[in-house]
Amino acid sequence: MTPPSSNPSTFTLRDGTPITLRLMVEADLPGLEWEGEYSHFRQLYREHYESACSGNMLIWVAVSPTGKIVGQVFLLLMARQPEVADGIHRAYLFSFRIRPEHRNQGLGSFMLSFVDVELKKRGFTSIRLNVARANSQARKLYERHGYHLIGPDPGVWRYIDNNGQWQTVREPAWKMQKKLD
Repeated sequence: MTPPSSNPSTFTLRDGTPITLRLMVEADLPGLEWEGEYSHFRQLYREHYESACSGNMLIWVAVSPTGKIVGQVFLLLMARQPEVADGIHRAYLFSFRIRPEHRNQGLGSFMLSFVDVELKKRGFTSIRLNVARANSQARKLYERHGYHLIGPDPGVWRYIDNNGQWQTVREPAWKMQKKLD
């Protein structure tokens, strides 16, 4: 497998603000919490970061000139279920998020295109994701980028929160997939 690109990529927002897309480093973990909005995922983010360090995932963050994380995208390269991510041909995109004040400026499209290029470099031929059924804007973005629906997903998953308690998320979703040309 090709090592992750260490070269950051830059995108300029419509207002002229440059945003740097780069691989996540450990010091970024607190920034993923968005001033407490996502602190309940603290342990989960740590586990994902450790998985990225072992080569099972790729995590990129979009960073403003002030150092604030304004977006993120996680890629699972190998999952327990090979139909999700098999480590060779298919990867799974998740935790793709952009701060509201930076949406609708092309950053999401830039990040999705960047992910496509990085996966193609590694020989992947398809990418999967789940999108919440209630999130029609995200679904439209994915469809504009070549994703198509492959079926429903109950959207039930569990994690240990920042207080050490198991939490269950129920968010019905659509499974989507894209072939990488």
